[in-house]
Amino acid sequence: MVMVTLEQLKKDHEINVYLSRSTEYLSKLGFTEHGRRHATIVSERAYYVLKCLDYSERDCELAAIAGYMHDIANMVNRYNHGGTGAVIAYNILVRMGMPPEEIALVISAIGNHEEERGNAINHVAAALILADKSDVFRARVTTKDFAKFEIHDRVNYAADNSNLSIDKKLKEITLHVEIDTTICPIMEYFEIFLIRMVMCRRAAEFLDCRFGLIINGNRLL
Repeated sequence: MVMVTLEQLKKDHEINVYLSRSTEYLSKLGFTEHGRRHATIVSERAYYVLKCLDYSERDCELAAIAGYMHDIANMVNRYNHGGTGAVIAYNILVRMGMPPEEIALVISAIGNHEEERGNAINHVAAALILADKSDVFRARVTTKDFAKFEIHDRVNYAADNSNLSIDKKLKEITLHVEIDTTICPIMEYFEIFLIRMVMCRRAAEFLDCRFGLIINGNRLL
């Protein structure tokens, strides 16, 4: 068996094609970006979550791998892209020689990152959920015509910055978001992201932490 690394994944032609096609196809439908940029950020944040909570280096790497691959199935269909992505990732990771014990962690995380049907069933899945839902940012908007923006476009376009912070001592995972309220009122953030925030709370609880949300410097959760 092989110790598959994130750097290997980043150089893998098959994965990179799937990520680029995911962005290309979803942009035609007006969805936010789900390609290499998003994959890289989610990968880094998933690694960061487990690293701050003193998980092993290999667990952190597996979270990063799950983060990088989690959205590859958007090239197939937006619906159930978590489940489809888990199957695609399985075949890729088998090809690369990853042991079954590690594959199980990665694909279960990928298969559980969607808010419609996902759950924090292990530490890798919990880290992926928190990392994925924290990426709210202007650059993700693919629609160019502001007049055609729907609520998801407005919320992402209004987000000047978003990041996660971990306080290991207080056992708190906090999402910080800066929103331009001239573009989108804060209430619209909750209108579309409430389910995601509940999912983040449950993921934080799985990691024995409390989830917090701070928007424009004001603590809301």
